[in-house]
Amino acid sequence: MKYYIIAGEASGDLHASNLMKEIKNKDTQAEFRFWGGDLMQAQGGTLVKHYRDLAFMGFAEVLMNLRTILGNISIAKKDIETYRPDAVILVDYPGFNLRIAEFVKKLGIKVYYYISPQIWAWKSNRVHKIKKVVDKMFVILPFEEEFYQRYDYKVDFVGNPLLDSLNHLPSIDEAKFRAEHSLDERPIIAVLPGSRTQEIKVKLPLMLSVEKDFPEYQFVVAGAPSQPIENYRKITGENLKIVENKTYDLLRISHAALVTSGTATLETALLKIPEVVCYKGNPISYEIGKRIIKNIRFISLVNLIMDREAVKELIQYELTYETIKHELNLILNSSKREQMLKDYDELYHKLGGIGASERTANLIVQDLNHSIQL
Repeated sequence: MKYYIIAGEASGDLHASNLMKEIKNKDTQAEFRFWGGDLMQAQGGTLVKHYRDLAFMGFAEVLMNLRTILGNISIAKKDIETYRPDAVILVDYPGFNLRIAEFVKKLGIKVYYYISPQIWAWKSNRVHKIKKVVDKMFVILPFEEEFYQRYDYKVDFVGNPLLDSLNHLPSIDEAKFRAEHSLDERPIIAVLPGSRTQEIKVKLPLMLSVEKDFPEYQFVVAGAPSQPIENYRKITGENLKIVENKTYDLLRISHAALVTSGTATLETALLKIPEVVCYKGNPISYEIGKRIIKNIRFISLVNLIMDREAVKELIQYELTYETIKHELNLILNSSKREQMLKDYDELYHKLGGIGASERTANLIVQDLNHSIQL
């Protein structure tokens, strides 16, 4: 069967690539056409657009790039209509993908949504649109199933695909890794400033501002696959220690981490690395967002799943040199470190175990086969 997949971010590329791998195991005739990244491309098929050309973050940034975004939506619609897939699989990326879902539904093509939009945080009224245009929704956070039940919409909690990705990591030779990346013997503090150019510009200088206060550690930046190394050096200078496109390996040999909000906070926690969550956005976008998002107490997935503060969140005006220094010191040199590691064990058990990609692929292929038989 023919599958058209849209993933608009680095994390979506990762999860969609694992899903493609499992679909190929269930459907040996599977053909893929997609919007995504390098990991999806490695699974085979045709890449239409790379996610690095799609990632706009925040209200102000979206408005400034509205023409580009609308143009991309138009391209996707025409491409789907021409390709006529058996199924369209949408991975997160709601502002774009919900518009595509509405269009695809009118074409009579099956719509599957893998990784629910975070409508429980804001725009909960979107659930009514989702019910109309999405044939099957697969959720990866335990509290999302309960959220949709309140609106009489049955979804499938498939577990979290991050557990799959992390479970299949090959062993790492730390000495070799350090040598390859010119890292010395000091313990590592990993710095994850995000994958978008605009967030790197804002957050990375702040995150690195405390480096001089921890000389016994080396700060190493995790370079995103979508970002050329020159973009980091323009911001921080030539002395920056950076490891490109090996975030998991870097985290696995790190002692602590400074992490921007998003999927990376959960990845870091599941790799058992104590972290401080750092978020600072465009001031206009932040003020608008703060007034719209009233349903949630936290911004990091770790705290949302735990329903309490397991990791410290430094948000917008709280993200300063002083606060980063204080919180980093706590997870390096106090009992907070041990408590955080205990919380991580609890977090793992809440996420439902490995096998999310396989379960989702199985449900999609079964549903498609059932539709054909009808």
